[in-house]
Amino acid sequence: MSFSRGPKEPLPEVETKVWTCSSEECQGWMRESFSFEEEPKCPLCKSSMETETRMLPELK
Repeated sequence: MSFSRGPKEPLPEVETKVWTCSSEECQGWMRESFSFEEEPKCPLCKSSMETETRMLPELK
């Protein structure tokens, strides 16, 4: 059984500061507001991370 709820509204995106993994083989990243350290290590490969800005859905 399935239900049709119609088209969903796209979530508004905002410019967000993120940490990205410096390793070329790793795709790891996290929002800056979710890190507990001033300069975190990548949770996937333990490499250093660099700051970057991305357009991401707004979290409320």
